[in-house]
Amino acid sequence: MKRYLFCLTTHIAGIVLLTACALLAFLHEMWFCSITAVLLTVGTSFSLYRIQMRQTSMIQRIVECMKRNDFSQTASPSFSDRAMQELANDLSEVLKGIRNRMLDEEVKLQYYENLLDKVDTAVIVTDHQGRAEWMNKAARPLLGEHKQLPGQVLEALRKKQQVAHLTIQDLPMDLAIASSVIHLQGRERWIISLKNIHSALEHTEMEAWQKLIRVLTHEIMNSITPIISLAETLSERSRENPHDERTRTHIQKGLEVIHRRSKGLLEFVENYRKLTRIAPPVREQISVQAFFDDLRRLYPSPLFHFTAPSGLTFLADRTQMEQILINLLKNASEACVHTPDASVEISAQPVREGISLVVSDNGEGMLPEVTERIFVPFFTTKPSGSGIGLSLCKQIITLHNGRIQVQSQPGKGSKFTIILPQNNLPS
Repeated sequence: MKRYLFCLTTHIAGIVLLTACALLAFLHEMWFCSITAVLLTVGTSFSLYRIQMRQTSMIQRIVECMKRNDFSQTASPSFSDRAMQELANDLSEVLKGIRNRMLDEEVKLQYYENLLDKVDTAVIVTDHQGRAEWMNKAARPLLGEHKQLPGQVLEALRKKQQVAHLTIQDLPMDLAIASSVIHLQGRERWIISLKNIHSALEHTEMEAWQKLIRVLTHEIMNSITPIISLAETLSERSRENPHDERTRTHIQKGLEVIHRRSKGLLEFVENYRKLTRIAPPVREQISVQAFFDDLRRLYPSPLFHFTAPSGLTFLADRTQMEQILINLLKNASEACVHTPDASVEISAQPVREGISLVVSDNGEGMLPEVTERIFVPFFTTKPSGSGIGLSLCKQIITLHNGRIQVQSQPGKGSKFTIILPQNNLPS
C-alpha cells in the first residue's frame, strides 16, 4: 500500500511540475521544451490512468463475480507490490469464504429437502392465499400440478380446525393439519404439515364399533338369557300342572321377574339412545359467577366450594354445561360419602386455550384401570349405575371442541378438568 501511495503521489507531483514547466516554456517561447513538457505530462497522466484502471478493474471484477454468485474467481493485484498482493489475497479469501459458506448452505438445504422427502407427512410452504412455494415429495400428490392448497384445507386453516376431509382421485382422505406462520423478507408465509389419517380413523372407528357391540351384546345377553330360561321353566310347569295353585303362583312371580328384566333392558336401550341423540350445542356467553351461583343453589351443602375470578365468561350451551357439572358434582359427592372432612372444590380460571373448569374431591379415588375406562359408554363401577353419565359429558365437551381429562389416586381423590376454547366454533 505504501508503494501504491508513493507511486500515486509521484505521478500527481510529476503532472503538476510538468504542467508548470510546459507553461513557463510556453511563456518564454521555448517551444521545444514546452512541447516536450506537454508530452511528458500526457505520458504521466496516462500512466496514472492505467494504474487506476487496473485497480478499478480488479474491484469491478470482484463485484461482477458477486453479482453472478460466481465465487470461484480470484483477485489479481493491479501491479507488483506486496501491499497490493495482500489486498488481492484478502479479496480472494473473502470470495473463497463466501463460496464455502454457500456450499455449506446448499449441502444443508439438500440434506433437509432429502430428509423431508423421506417422511410420509406432506410439508408445504405457501403464501397467505395457499399457493405453494415449496413442498416435499409426499405433498405433490395432494397438490398436483396446480400447486394450490385444496379449498377444504384452506377453510380448515382459517377456522383453525385440526382435521380436513377431502377426496383426491376418488380416494377419501382425512388430513390432520398443523401450521405455523413465519415472516420472510417482510412477507408472511405458512408452513403446513398434512398427514392422511383416514386409515387410522377407520381402524379406530372399527375398534370403537367392536367395543360397543361387545358391550351391547354383553348387556343384552345378560338380560335375555335368564328371561328365556325362566320362560322355558314356566312353560314346562304350566304344561305339567296347569290347574295347580302353586304352579300359578310360580308363574305369577316368574312373570314379575320377566317384566322387571324387560324393563331394565328397555332402560338400557333408552340410555343408548341418549348417547346417540345429543343435540348440537346452542352457544351463548355465560358468566362463570352466575353459572356457579345456579349450581350453588342446586348443591347448597357446605361440602361444595366454588371459586372463580370476577368477570370471567365463556362461550357454551348453558343447559348442556349444567348437565356436565351436575353429573360431576354428583359423582364427587358420592365418592366422598365415607371420607371424613370431605370437600369438593369447583373452580374456573382462564388458560392459554380458553377457560378451564375443574372439579376435584378428596374422596376414595379410582384405580388406574378404572381411570382409563371411565369415559367408555356403559362402563360403571356402581351397582345401580348406567355407565352413560361421563360418556355423555365427554360427547358434549367434544361437540364444544373442548376436552376433558381425569387424574385420580386411590384414597386421595379425583380431579376432572374441562378445557373449553375461547371461540369454540362448530367444526
